Order: sequence, then C-alpha cells, then structure tokens
Amino acid sequence: MYQYLTIDRKDSIAIVTFQRPEQLNAMSRAFMDEIVSAFHEVNEDESVRAIIVTGCGRAFMAGADIKEYAAQTDDEFLAFQKKGWELYDAAEKSSKPYIAAVNGFALGGGFEIAAACDLILASEDAKFGLPEVHLGLVPGGGGTQRLIQKIGINRVREILYTGGQFSAQQMYTWGVVNQVVPVDGLMDAALQLAGKMARRPAKALAQLKKLAYLSTCPLPLEERMATEAQTVYDLYHTPEAQQKIHEFANK
Repeated sequence: MYQYLTIDRKDSIAIVTFQRPEQLNAMSRAFMDEIVSAFHEVNEDESVRAIIVTGCGRAFMAGADIKEYAAQTDDEFLAFQKKGWELYDAAEKSSKPYIAAVNGFALGGGFEIAAACDLILASEDAKFGLPEVHLGLVPGGGGTQRLIQKIGINRVREILYTGGQFSAQQMYTWGVVNQVVPVDGLMDAALQLAGKMARRPAKALAQLKKLAYLSTCPLPLEERMATEAQTVYDLYHTPEAQQKIHEFANK
C-alpha cells in the first residue's frame, strides 16, 4: 500500500517507519502524501491506542528532498507547504499520543515532525537541527513555533540562527528530548513507553492531550482552567471512569 513507509502493529501500538534510507528519508511530495495518509489511517483505527514514528537506516528524516524542492513551480511549492501543515497537525491534533523515536538525523522537516509529536525519544547518535537558514529560508512546518512550547526563546534562537546540528544529549539538556537511549535500545524504549500510554483509559488520555495543547494557546488562564474543570466533570460521569474509581476504592 505504501512505497516509502511501513505501518506495523504490535498489540494496540502502531509503528510508522520511514523507508527511504538511500536519501536519508528525505521528504519528497509523494513521500509526504504517504505520511499524511498513514497518520490519518492510524488516527482513525480504533484498535490503535498509541503511535511510534521512526526512520530506517541512518536517519529519522533529513528534511525535504532538496533536488525536488529546487525544481518546484510556485503552485507546487505552495501545495507542498499546505500538505506539510496537514501532516504536522495530523500528529499534534490527534486524540492519540505520538512518540518520535529519533534515530540518526532529524533535520528540517524531520525535526518538525518530531516536534509535532507528544514525546521524543532519541538514540545516543541522533542529531537535530533546522538548517533552513543556510538556504536563505526559514522553517515552514512549525519549527519556529512548536519549539517555543518546549524550550525557551534563547535556545530556539540558537537552533534557528546558526542552522547547526545538535546532539541528542544537548536536546535532552534543553528539554526537547524526553529520553536518550542506546542505539540498539531505541525501539524497545519507545515500545515500553507507548505500552504504558496504550494501557491508560483512552478518553482520559485524549482529553489530557487536548488540555496540554490548550495550555499553549493564547487564551485567558480562567478560560483554560474552566475547560479543565469541565473536562474533569464530563469524564467523571463516564462508565469507564466510574469503573476505575470504584475498582480503586475497593482495593
């Protein structure tokens, strides 16, 4: 069904693996279309409770396919950007948790995909960067905005202005990466974390993701707190929550 990626299922976890290793999983238009379709597929699959995104070979994803990028017409360029927005939103606004298991290079759009995920695990040899400034450009998939939600403005400026590559350990120190793990233990760690999330009540986890996203929105604190309070009230009256509460109380 897919030429540039695979979807594997392990219990209630879906693993989306980028499969364009000769090009360091660089994102062409056709590849981007497949990622969007794959994300929508796992989002809509009721048997899937958590999603892991990773790459094969030496890279998670080394950004856009620059050869194709350079040959785009204005209409193709605009369509590519709009499709990218759909891609990042498919992960960030999904009701299910996304975990980026970053192996090797996560540059440009690859870094932006990881940033759109809920959590990032990185192998010890992973490298992160937003090198668009070297091309006289800026990131177009949320790279200037989503990182602000994770770390302070001064760190983001350093990443953006230098266009350099930063180690997994550096990204962990700055708060971008949740865990740094040995190269051969990356997928095991991602599966372990995804498994914990998959075992949590789905409705509660979906609401937690929505509330976490809401905390980054420029809304008055009172409005965000009211939404949180209403969410607690709504969940309290669900059969799932009532069952869990009574099970705990009876222990």
